[in-house]
Amino acid sequence: MARFDSVLIANRGEIACRIIRSAKSLGYGTVAVCSDADKDSAHMRAADIAVAIGPAPATQSYLSIPAIIDAALKTGAGAVHPGYGFLAENDDFAQACVDAGLVFIGPSREAIRVMGDKAEAKRRMIDAGVPCVPGYNDRDQSDAALLAAARDIGVPLLVKASAGGGGKGMRFVEDTNDIQAAIEAARREALSAFGNDTLILERAIRNARHIEIQVFADSHGNVLHLGERDCSIQRRHQKVIEEAPAPGVSPALREEMGNAAIQAARAINYCGAGTVEFLLSNDGSFYFLEMNTRLQVEHPVTELITGQDLVAWQLAVAQGDPLPLSQDEIRFDGHAIEARLYTEMPHKGFMPSTGKVRVWQAASGDGIRVDHGLETGQEISSFYDPMVAKIIAFGPDREVARRRLKAALKRTVLLGVETNASFLTRLLDHKAVIDSATDTGFLDREIGTLGLSAPSAGPVQVALGTVLMLRRCAAGLGGVAPELRGWHSGGQASSYFRLGDGEGIFDPRVSARGEDAYSVTLDDQVIDLEILRDAAPGVTASINGVTRTGAYVFDADHGLLLQFDGPALRLTDMLANPFVTTSSGPQDRVVAPLHGRVLKLMAHEGQDVTEGTPLMIMEAMKMEHTITAPVTGRIAEISTVEGQQVTINAQLIQFEQPEEADQ
Repeated sequence: MARFDSVLIANRGEIACRIIRSAKSLGYGTVAVCSDADKDSAHMRAADIAVAIGPAPATQSYLSIPAIIDAALKTGAGAVHPGYGFLAENDDFAQACVDAGLVFIGPSREAIRVMGDKAEAKRRMIDAGVPCVPGYNDRDQSDAALLAAARDIGVPLLVKASAGGGGKGMRFVEDTNDIQAAIEAARREALSAFGNDTLILERAIRNARHIEIQVFADSHGNVLHLGERDCSIQRRHQKVIEEAPAPGVSPALREEMGNAAIQAARAINYCGAGTVEFLLSNDGSFYFLEMNTRLQVEHPVTELITGQDLVAWQLAVAQGDPLPLSQDEIRFDGHAIEARLYTEMPHKGFMPSTGKVRVWQAASGDGIRVDHGLETGQEISSFYDPMVAKIIAFGPDREVARRRLKAALKRTVLLGVETNASFLTRLLDHKAVIDSATDTGFLDREIGTLGLSAPSAGPVQVALGTVLMLRRCAAGLGGVAPELRGWHSGGQASSYFRLGDGEGIFDPRVSARGEDAYSVTLDDQVIDLEILRDAAPGVTASINGVTRTGAYVFDADHGLLLQFDGPALRLTDMLANPFVTTSSGPQDRVVAPLHGRVLKLMAHEGQDVTEGTPLMIMEAMKMEHTITAPVTGRIAEISTVEGQQVTINAQLIQFEQPEEADQ
């Protein structure tokens, strides 16, 4: 194999930063690539050299093989690391790198091709004696063949895209009447995400756990595994929490599954890092699901319990070096748990949240690792996956790791876009998670018990928000002039505010008790508050004698973004901006809940619909989102067309007013 001194990372965000970190530590030169949307991103500044490769849509930048090859050649990079996602499992890309004289840091084209096609992969694994889930993986993709096979397999059934991963192009079917619709939806999503609408069908194994084995192979015929990870906590087949080692997996079972994973890798002459995924049933039997021919999102938990740098291993193997350890030398120590931080809105069906990052502060502390590509001021767009960071905790045992992770999530500050951080902390406190009693269906079953309401302000947040707004007004930095609120220099008069958090309205009254001390009256409650440190975005305050630290920043429209003793939220000074409404306002129209593309219209003007009727499908951050009717009524106007890119809050559908509908 060719030697190289410089690596181009054909990816973005947290994984690009992660690879750059290891490559630099080993003395390699690093080259980053970016789309127009990422020109001012953290991964661009982290690399030694950065190259712009095209417009924001991934198809014109991160998925453009010619653009990436050209960037590597003109910067003198000797190798290309694909990260995960985008072109990481594209066999044409792997071959294009080789044809251009570049080292592809990953397996061969043939290995990627075989394992990237789930149907072909299952056929190879069956031939190799690796246990597989019963199902249909034939080449006949006609509706008739798929429907007939589905009826033979029966429900519960999984309809899966043969290409790709991440839960895209996957549908779970419990009613035979839903099979046709599931096939159509899976095909459409698979074609959009992977450019390939080939499907496979599998019997759904209830109450199974998702266990994956990290394998590594070199060009000298050595293959080993680095233990297992439990990735059972998933939402709609998208992993949310991952951990290593897997609770309840005995050394004997680890060896059995590890040997099966090694057998799978040997069957395709694998070289590099890979992950063999299995379903583990309650009776201890396990079945091959797929093999990911790349580094996994959750690789940090394996690194923490083994003490190994898997990116460093990848670079060494790509240079032609043998694996740095043998199987007998692999040691496991402690426990690690990872949570994926998404910019999304759990209270709105986990729709993506886009916008500018106003404040970013990664958590730190004993046993805490945060992999991210975030910076204050950067834009979170609708063009890419909403996962922006991974918070990982390590401890001597699982319970210490769990507590550390929960605490780290609470200390993580991201203001400007909504995240799933609070949802993750509640999830980690669920009894089934604490007791290691989860399976792949756990989260979808229990999600309604995890409190998916919108973040709302309590007395502590309202009191602090009121004082921060008052101090801003008094400094002449915005809002209603202090004299119009009853404020004067003696500080004895009360100042009145009306604040909204999007869910409710609050009418606090505040008066000064000293230079940085205040009394806030909210309803019948009096809150004594003292500002101990105000160095935006950081703030430390004593509230009724209890000192806490948080973060805040003011945005446009007199909004205060605040994270203090609770989830991040936005408070609006409604006296300065009276046009703000709450979620209980009129619902006579449908507006875009996110930036995205209108994929399919499912209603027409003049149609009578009931609340909850599907109206359209939008696509954003590589996922489909069904928009439903907020009320029962008649559609007066549809203001969009299929294929249109729309911005958040753009009007899509207008309903007739009740008096109009009665005419």
